[in-house]
Amino acid sequence: MRVAITHYPLHPETPEQGMTLAELFAGRNLDIPAMHARMSKLMADEGLPYATRTHTYNSRLAQELAKWAEPQPGGEAIHNALFRAYFVDLRNIGQVDELARIAESIGLSGAQAREALEARRFKDAVDADWRRSREAGVTGVPTFVAGGYGVVGAQPYDVLQQLVRQVRAET
Repeated sequence: MRVAITHYPLHPETPEQGMTLAELFAGRNLDIPAMHARMSKLMADEGLPYATRTHTYNSRLAQELAKWAEPQPGGEAIHNALFRAYFVDLRNIGQVDELARIAESIGLSGAQAREALEARRFKDAVDADWRRSREAGVTGVPTFVAGGYGVVGAQPYDVLQQLVRQVRAET
């Protein structure tokens, strides 16, 4: 089974400097501490690091960085590095300087990453991903799709295993 990452515009209106979660979810009657508790438990159950975020940041340039990094030797590590930067180290992944440092952290050229981001060389590729996401009916991240079935949101590993088993059983 081939894995392909398709990017999705989660809160594309978020400004470069980011915004607080209280601002993001204003008027939605959401319990932010309960959301953090759920995510912390899910992450802990899977042995993944996770910090309590107070801010969200625009991920558009991070998606463009991923498109730049993926085909390079070792570039697939960008996804874990971006996860760690955002969800563990609470870094602003909407800023070019920060993204160049993240690229360097996995052995890629920060200067080349910066040039690709400033020139917006992967804008069209991310735009195409966003179109595919909309056409597929994606409404949240992460969304896992296999064989026409999908699971939305952070899920325990066994839920993802069940999705793969279901598809394999039908093929």
